[in-house]
Amino acid sequence: MPERITLMAAGELRDALDAHARGDIPAAVHGLMSIDPNSWQAIAERLAAVGGTLPELLDAVKGDTP
Repeated sequence: MPERITLMAAGELRDALDAHARGDIPAAVHGLMSIDPNSWQAIAERLAAVGGTLPELLDAVKGDTP
């Protein structure tokens, strides 16, 4: 059975992506480090399912990719 992303982890990821887009790297790192291991596994699985990675997602949010 696939791992689930907790509501807390989803919020932390959203906040981390918002912080990264603003250029607030410390807040982005804090948010990412707050995500529990099971949710991380689920996030990685979902990103892989759409052919992406966390670095690619961060670049896309910040606008660094075409």
